[in-house]
Amino acid sequence: MFETAFEKYGAIVAVFATGIVVRDIAPLLNNKWSDPAVVVVDSNLNFAIPLLGGHHGANEIARKLSELGAVPVLTTATEVHGKPSVEGIADRLGCEIFNKASTVAVNCALLDQEVEVLEVKGPRIVVVDEDVSVLIRKRQESAWQESNTD
Repeated sequence: MFETAFEKYGAIVAVFATGIVVRDIAPLLNNKWSDPAVVVVDSNLNFAIPLLGGHHGANEIARKLSELGAVPVLTTATEVHGKPSVEGIADRLGCEIFNKASTVAVNCALLDQEVEVLEVKGPRIVVVDEDVSVLIRKRQESAWQESNTD
């Protein structure tokens, strides 16, 4: 039922029971970086539950659904404690996360302490430990590139 949506969309809002959605998407799951955000909403619009991709758009979708009356049921630790996440910081800064495995340690640190965000302009060589998330600015297509791709 969800196979086409998993291939085509970055986010899915499913108006089904959570159990149905879990059983149907289980064989489609790959990883948190490529799976779409999935939010389950009950048919009475009481609750919006980010099932997958909380830090990748599902929590934000659940919050938007609260405007229609649904209570967002957020379970990601950073959200529950009102703290930023590496993924959210990267999104706000227009960046991609280079070393994705680092986000677990850094998100845990963000729960307990302020984590400084440093901007390093190049050319530079940066050496980091595995518990340092490295964000790379997304490249913007230049006007010249856009006009010459036809």
